[in-house]
Amino acid sequence: MVARDRRRPVGLDDLVERGGRMTRPHPDRVPDGRTRRRRIAMSGTAMVLLCALALSVTRGAAQPSAASITPQTNAAQTTTVAQTGTTASNASAKGGSMAVFGPKVDPNAKMLLESDQVSYDSGTNVVTATGNVQIYYDGNTLTADKVVVDRTKNTVQAVGQVRITDSDGNVVTAESANLTDDFKNGVMETVRAYTGQRTMIAANKATREGGETTVFSRGVYTACESCTDSNKPPIWQIKAKKITHKEDEHMLYYHEAQLDFLGVPIAYMPYMSQPDPTVKRKSGFLMPSLVAGSDIGYGTRIPYFWAPAPNYDLTVAATPLSRQGVLLDATWRQRFVTGQYTIQASGISQADPSAFGNTSANIDQRGFARTTGEFLLNNYWKWGWDLGWTSDPSYLTDYGSVGSGQTELTSTVYLNGVRDRNYFDLRAYAYRVSQVNLLDTSLQAADGFSAPGLDQQSKQPIVHPVWDYDGVWGDPIAGGELSWKSNLTSLTRETTDAYSVTTPEGTIDRFRGIEGTFNRYSLYAQWRRQYVDGLGQIFTPFAYAQGDIFQLDNADPDVTRLTDQSVVVRAMPAVGAEYRYPWLVASTWGSQVFEPIAQIIVRPDEQNIGDLPNEDSQSIIYDETTLFEWDKFSGFDRTEGGTRANVGLQYSLQMPGVGALHATAGQSFQLAGRNSYQVPDILYSTADSGLQTTQSDYVAGAMLTTEQAFKIGSSFRFASNDLSVNSAEIAVSNVFGPLTGQVIYAYLAKQPDLGVDKDREEIHPAASLQLIDQWRTFGAIRYDMIGKDVVGDSLGVAYDDEAFSVSLALSEDRSGSSGQAVSRTAYLRVGLRTLGDISTSSSGF
Repeated sequence: MVARDRRRPVGLDDLVERGGRMTRPHPDRVPDGRTRRRRIAMSGTAMVLLCALALSVTRGAAQPSAASITPQTNAAQTTTVAQTGTTASNASAKGGSMAVFGPKVDPNAKMLLESDQVSYDSGTNVVTATGNVQIYYDGNTLTADKVVVDRTKNTVQAVGQVRITDSDGNVVTAESANLTDDFKNGVMETVRAYTGQRTMIAANKATREGGETTVFSRGVYTACESCTDSNKPPIWQIKAKKITHKEDEHMLYYHEAQLDFLGVPIAYMPYMSQPDPTVKRKSGFLMPSLVAGSDIGYGTRIPYFWAPAPNYDLTVAATPLSRQGVLLDATWRQRFVTGQYTIQASGISQADPSAFGNTSANIDQRGFARTTGEFLLNNYWKWGWDLGWTSDPSYLTDYGSVGSGQTELTSTVYLNGVRDRNYFDLRAYAYRVSQVNLLDTSLQAADGFSAPGLDQQSKQPIVHPVWDYDGVWGDPIAGGELSWKSNLTSLTRETTDAYSVTTPEGTIDRFRGIEGTFNRYSLYAQWRRQYVDGLGQIFTPFAYAQGDIFQLDNADPDVTRLTDQSVVVRAMPAVGAEYRYPWLVASTWGSQVFEPIAQIIVRPDEQNIGDLPNEDSQSIIYDETTLFEWDKFSGFDRTEGGTRANVGLQYSLQMPGVGALHATAGQSFQLAGRNSYQVPDILYSTADSGLQTTQSDYVAGAMLTTEQAFKIGSSFRFASNDLSVNSAEIAVSNVFGPLTGQVIYAYLAKQPDLGVDKDREEIHPAASLQLIDQWRTFGAIRYDMIGKDVVGDSLGVAYDDEAFSVSLALSEDRSGSSGQAVSRTAYLRVGLRTLGDISTSSSGF
């Protein structure tokens, strides 16, 4: 026996150099009688041999690859062909080599072996470690009952409860493992591999052949890692007589495979393949999807993904439809260092156009095209586009979900720049309507103008362009902050968009858009400075000014309310002050802040009200969120005039461990000058806004959130004369055990100036209930409380676990006019994680 110094660890090289035989059949005993573990420093080659097979198994069991050119990606998933067929290749953009039996480890890294007993036989040149063997090397760990290294035959054998964990978190268990030192051949018996992607592959035996191929005999693959520990079978699994991994092709091949669902075989595939985990993008067929519709019939979309290079790819698909023929679609994507672009197209020669009735869809040839792109010019600037075309308005409604997934189409080209204190945006717009031209019976046609619902495309503006440039001055001006906004809007419309409303004052024509070309340039600048006195009172004086130049070219002469001038100049200066006095009340149970707020803004009357088009100030929302806005119009076409005061109170409550409450209430007053919200423009956008009287409606709102997931928010507007409710909205949500629910209540009083002669009141409850295990059900309903009618409803059921998901949802839309058919839609989706999803929808039944 070779003697050694107990104070220094002995490595394998020590044993070889000294010769002889080293055995320790009886481990040393420490004074308390416990067994002392043996620690031996090993060479890098030995650990590489032991860990090599592990990476083969774990990496071969990972999930299929996915394309990564854009966030919305494609990838060749499971492909089934005839036994004599072949799968698509052309692997590209690989994520690195897949060293099946040879892990990438540092040969110079330190290695540690621990076991109950270690021996070296100089005659056979064999090193044996037995009893709780643990080997650590470069983030990899091997444990076994026994490890034998034969330095003559250059083999490594691990026996008994073999467990190998690599640095990526993949785990392999086996009864035994045998490897050669050149990694070209090796065998593991009774293998189970658990990957970092939560997948598992098991096999009777894993064999390495020829340095490039690994074969799993009688293999089983599933994406359900946890359920493999139970006695019941996983939700789904793929069984194969042989699973082969080709490293040079970066592919996994399944021979004589079958798909089991809940332990029952449901599909047999003589040949099946998928890319190995190192491949980011791989050519091949994608998962098909089912399509159904009353107008188009039934069919299956069969897509093929082609990736000839790492930075571009093509997806083509054919969808045979039982009623309309074959729909073809294609998507090309390409990425560069500075950006990317896409091109989409789809089309069909309809076999039965009459299925769409007397609409614009009743034509033979229909199609769609779209291209998008975005490129960086430098760290601050980018430009891009999103351009689209359809053959008819309803093409995307009928076929969009089959190929492109588009349901709306807005074309734009833009240039955008952002710095710390500046923002620049220049873009042009064109809109493509998606509704069939039908008369909107809820509105009347204005005299001499196209009726609502007709000529919808020609009523859409072409914006050429809209330009915004905002900024904040770097240095203080008179001790305050100076900022500015500028806007240029130029648009053209072919047809005037008008309708008539009958009000108590008579029939009034409203104009959402005017035929002709409309140009406006606006420059807005504001200054403000804040003072805080010793009592905590906050004073903020401010001033702002807006100047506008309008140009009207070829305006519709029938719109008599418009000015007869081709160029109009407008200015709006203002000065004002804001006062706040927050009071903090702190106690052991929480803190409260009471903050009275008052504002006054002095300015002249708004000019040219009703003489100019209104394109960007059509939405007037007056509630607690806009109470303290200096100008409550949403855009530049309208600007608030006259002297106005805004007063109110804000309240905040913070209760640690309970929740928080924030509330605002107040009112606005027109003190002098002409009230801009009382004088209508050509759209009558300010009618019944709550600001049209000298004393505005009262507004109030609150939001309560708790740390127990309960939340309630509310917003109210009360009439100033009798406190009657003009509008109200309350939203409540909560999570109570397995039940997640939300209820939204909305009320809007009649608005005679807008032609709404009845109150509107709706309630919209929605809930999701977690049933047993992974089952849940969900539903929602929208109910008209005044008309006592269901406006819309939906109901569904779903199952979700780590490997499988399925959902079925049914919905109805009853919001159409009286006598219109109810629109129903059914949607089904089935997902097998790592293999893909199958979905289908059907409407019009």
